[in-house]
Amino acid sequence: MDTDKKPANRPPLEGITLEMIVTQLSESIGWEAMAEAVPVRCFTHDPSIKSSLKFLRRTPWARAKVEELYLLIQRAKP
Repeated sequence: MDTDKKPANRPPLEGITLEMIVTQLSESIGWEAMAEAVPVRCFTHDPSIKSSLKFLRRTPWARAKVEELYLLIQRAKP
């Protein structure tokens, strides 16, 4: 058996913090696009990294959507 292969079920976000995700999304697509994809107040009204992290850490469904958006953007990059 080949043990050098990475496990197929390895979490795609392993090693990436929520702060890194929010920062990269805000820089690459902007707060408006983030608010369109995940319509939450922390993206639509006076958005900031700090307020977004606070909300997303307490709201699992929103965090999951932001992580999905991040993965989608990463796959779309050349």
